[in-house]
Amino acid sequence: MKKNKNDAKLLKKALELGMAFAKKQGFDDLDKSVSSKDKVECIYRLLVQFKQITPLPEDKEDGPNMKHRLILWITRLLPPDHELLQ
Repeated sequence: MKKNKNDAKLLKKALELGMAFAKKQGFDDLDKSVSSKDKVECIYRLLVQFKQITPLPEDKEDGPNMKHRLILWITRLLPPDHELLQ
């Protein structure tokens, strides 16, 4: 996995848009006590369920790979000239 200097910000943006997508699908907001790791997994599984992203193989489903998949998803949604993609 190639690291980008803006990966943390891209992940944060992916989680924000993922939560907005979840709300549009009728899901409640995640509680503030939910850890970042669990938020990543919840958003990842939701996006897989709604066929927004390709699922990882079962043996590769871990935190770093899920984060990377979310970062790839958000980079495809952002316009090419977005500041986080520079």
